[in-house]
Amino acid sequence: MLQDGKIWVANNDAGDHIYLLPRMANRHGLIAGATGTGKTVTARVLAEAFSDLGVPVFMADVKGDLAGILAAGTDSENMQERIARFGLAGAGFSYQGYPVTLWDIYGRNGIPLRTTVTEMGPLLMARILQLNDLQTDILSIVYRIADDEELLLVDIKDLKSMLNYVQSHSREYTEQYGRMSSASIGAILRALVALEGEGGDQFFGETALNIADWMQAGMGGKGMINILDSQSLFTNGRLYATFLLWLLSELFEMMPEVGDLDKPKMVFFFDEAHLLFKDASKILLEKIEQVVKLIRSKGVGVYFCTQVPGDIPDAVLAQLGNRVQHALRAYTPKDQKSVRAAAQSFRENPAFNTEDTLQALGTGEALISFLDEGGIPSIVEKAYVLPPQSRMGAITDVERDQSIKSSMLYTKYSQAYDPDSAYEFLQRRGLEEAQAAEQAKADALAAKEQEREQKKAEAAAAREALRAENEKKRAAKQVGNTVAGTVGREAGKALGGNFGRFGKTLGGNLGASLGRGLFGTLFRN
Repeated sequence: MLQDGKIWVANNDAGDHIYLLPRMANRHGLIAGATGTGKTVTARVLAEAFSDLGVPVFMADVKGDLAGILAAGTDSENMQERIARFGLAGAGFSYQGYPVTLWDIYGRNGIPLRTTVTEMGPLLMARILQLNDLQTDILSIVYRIADDEELLLVDIKDLKSMLNYVQSHSREYTEQYGRMSSASIGAILRALVALEGEGGDQFFGETALNIADWMQAGMGGKGMINILDSQSLFTNGRLYATFLLWLLSELFEMMPEVGDLDKPKMVFFFDEAHLLFKDASKILLEKIEQVVKLIRSKGVGVYFCTQVPGDIPDAVLAQLGNRVQHALRAYTPKDQKSVRAAAQSFRENPAFNTEDTLQALGTGEALISFLDEGGIPSIVEKAYVLPPQSRMGAITDVERDQSIKSSMLYTKYSQAYDPDSAYEFLQRRGLEEAQAAEQAKADALAAKEQEREQKKAEAAAAREALRAENEKKRAAKQVGNTVAGTVGREAGKALGGNFGRFGKTLGGNLGASLGRGLFGTLFRN
C-alpha cells in the first residue's frame, strides 16, 4: 500500500517500515522463494500499490487465484491479527478491489489475447517450434521472403502456405536466399501441425493485441491490472515463456525512451521465470538480456518470480536491483549451494546470519533489499510482508464472466477475424499459376494440332501438284501422239502415192506410226 508517496511493502523486526521507492521501481526486481512461502502474496501487494500509483500492471496467473484482485478482501481473525501487528488500522488500510482486465489466450477465462505470426518473429517462433539452428535459419529466410513480397503472416495457415510455396518454388529462391532443403521445411511444417494440436491456431490471428490498450486507468485513476489466465497455457512451459517474452519484447518496441521517471510507465510480473531461460538458445538469451537492460529506460519495470535466484542467468540477475527473498529449503548439497548463493547476493546485515535466516523464514516472511535514493541496494533486512487489500483466492464463474464482458476491450478483441493475408494471396497465385499452366498446355496442344494440320495441308498440296503434273504430261503425250500421227500419215501418203492407192494407204499408216514414234516424245515434253 502507499504511504507518503512510497510503496510500503513490509516491516522489519523492529517494526520499521520497508519501502520500495516508485522512482526506483523500473530498476527491475526479483521475488524468489520455495513453493508456499508467500511469493504470490508479495506480488499482489506490489501490484496493488502500483495500481494505487496509477501504474498499469501485467501479471501471469499460473495457479488461477490472482483474479481475486478485482474483489475486496474479507475480514477474518487472521487478518485482524496482521492488521494489528503492522498498525494498518490507522494507516489507511481498507479492503478493496482493483480495476482488472482478464485475458486468456484460449478465450475461456478472459478476453482472447492474440498476436500474429509476423509479430512473433522467427526467433521466438523457432523456440516455440523447438527448431534446430538450421531449421531456424530457414524459418528466418521464409519470414524474409514474406516480407520482401509484402505477404502478411497472420495465422498458422499463412505460415504453412508460405513454407509450402517456398518449397515448391525453391529453385527460384536459391540464388537470392540460399538453398532450403525440403527435409528441413518438412520438419518445420510438422512442428506447426503439432502446435496447432496444442491450440496454437487460437492465439495466432486477428484481432492482435495492441499493448497500448494496457496503458489505461480504471476507476479513480488506478492503474489497470491486466491478468493473463495461464493455467492451461502453463502446461506447455515453452509456449508460456515464449509468449510472455513476446509481450515484453512488444513493450520494448512500442514504448519510447523516457529515462528516469518518478514512477514506472508499466510494471510486468513474470511468474515461473525460470521457464524463460530453460533451453533458450544463445541468441535468444542475448535478446532477453538486451531487453531487460534497455527496457528500464523506457519506464518499464520487470519483476521475475521464481524459486531460486540461480534460475536466472547472472547477466540478467545483475539488473534486478529490488529483491524479496522468501524462504529456501536446503535438503541436498545442490540446495545448500543455492541457499548460499542467494544469501551472498545481499549486502550483509551484521545483526543476523543471512544464510541461516534464509532457511528459517516462515510463510509471509522474507529477506528484503530495495534500492535507495542513490540507486544503491540497501542492507538486507528480515521482514514481514503486508497483507493484500483485495480478496485472496479465486473468483466465481459469475464474477469472471461479468468482469470480462464489462471490459471496454471485450468488444474489440472478443471476435476473431481472418484478413486477406499470405494464405489467401498464395491461393490466388496458385490458382493463377495452375490456370497459366493449363493455358500453356492448351496452347501447346493447339500449336501441335496446327502444325499437324499444316503438314497435312502441305502433303495434300504436294499430292495435288504431282497429280497436276502427271495430268499435264498425259495431255502433252496425247497431243504429241495426235500431231505426230497426223504429220507422219500425211507424209507417208505423199511418199506412198507414187506407188498407187495401195502404196498410198500403206505409206500413210507407216508414216503415222513413224511420226508418232519419232516426234511424239518431242510433243509430250
